Amino acid sequence: MVEIERKFLVISDDFIAEARTKNRIVQAYLNSNVARTVRIRIKGDKGFLTIKGEGNSTGVTRLEWETEIPLKTAEQLLSICESGIIEKTRYEIKIEKHIFEVDVFTGLNEGLIIAEIELESEDESFKKPIWLGKEVTNDSRYYNSYISKKPYKEWELF
Repeated sequence: MVEIERKFLVISDDFIAEARTKNRIVQAYLNSNVARTVRIRIKGDKGFLTIKGEGNSTGVTRLEWETEIPLKTAEQLLSICESGIIEKTRYEIKIEKHIFEVDVFTGLNEGLIIAEIELESEDESFKKPIWLGKEVTNDSRYYNSYISKKPYKEWELF
């Protein structure tokens, strides 16, 4: 029920050769309030309902609850979500005992690639692959709920 997760930008596509799975994901928010997001997701041929609480001061730890729901229900709920559907392809890469989930965004968020790793504790060490870039864990601009409202292609990057 508690998620301990760190996020990083990805600086090359070298991770693709290491991927053990690849899934298309479509998701949107019934509520995108940072204190409690309520997300509907379709991953492959499965639907999910997820509720996340606000992160702690480091942004690494927060409450998360998720349950699988029927695909048809997920499709129906997507139709009543807030505007800003997120589309991405998720790659899973195992490095030692950890799984990195690398999201390659498409549509209005094309160009953004983020890797996430779930940990047992905030100070747990892990091997950083060569394609892992700057950490953005505590930068709310990289939350999916944020980019659903302000897509990456609209950011002023310098």
